[in-house]
Amino acid sequence: MMASSAPYLRICHHELAGTFTINPPAQSFHLSRPLPKSLHLRRPRRSPRVSKTSTVRSSAAMDSPAPSSTSAAAAAAAAAEKKPFSVLFVCLGNICRSPAAEGVFRNLVKTRGLDSEFVIDSAGTIGYHEILKIGFFFGGIELKGNKADPRMRSAGRNRGVEITSISRPIRPSDFREFDLILPMDLQNRDDIIAAYERWSFKEPLPKDAEKKVKLMCSYCKKHKETEVPDPYYGGQQGFEKVLDLLEDACESLLDSILSEKGQASTQ
Repeated sequence: MMASSAPYLRICHHELAGTFTINPPAQSFHLSRPLPKSLHLRRPRRSPRVSKTSTVRSSAAMDSPAPSSTSAAAAAAAAAEKKPFSVLFVCLGNICRSPAAEGVFRNLVKTRGLDSEFVIDSAGTIGYHEILKIGFFFGGIELKGNKADPRMRSAGRNRGVEITSISRPIRPSDFREFDLILPMDLQNRDDIIAAYERWSFKEPLPKDAEKKVKLMCSYCKKHKETEVPDPYYGGQQGFEKVLDLLEDACESLLDSILSEKGQASTQ
């Protein structure tokens, strides 16, 4: 048996492969050949740590049920309820009847404190009252509409209704942006539908857009007229008649919209 003081070989795992040390350390030498891989000392690999938090979260996510169609429908209804309801009033030139309807409805909505729940605008089936403006200094060309007929504005002001809209023609985007389009008479309605059919060949428009078009007088409760007459070529009495019909229709229109929104939110 070898004495404890005799020199012996010891593998130093902290040195480079192939290096041996003889005890005492002063007697060290290097092998000409590298140390076999089987003799290399390696630290054992640690198993990856698994976070308890992530395990709990992942298991909770797996256990949580998928959203049902009922909850999805409720979320859609809530989003629709928050979205302002948009209304577009339309007549021929957008200087008498439709701007008056916009003013009456806007005033009614404001009186009830519902401004944030509605988007209100008006337009005409033609752009006859738009003015072509040419910027000579900048070379720009733009179309700018007119204010409403002064007789219409005066009649509205006498009833506490400010009519401030600027005329513009109806455009394809109106069929996408507005929830309801209200023509003043049958000819306006036919022109709107014809424009929709013509534009739908050139660009994608909602397929149910025609359902958005409803006659203004269909909301009247106190009057039997089916159309709002054009007062442009008549006297002041014609403008008063227009306002009578619009006040009747707008009152019922607002109640109808609020009722439909209330039913949608409860479904």
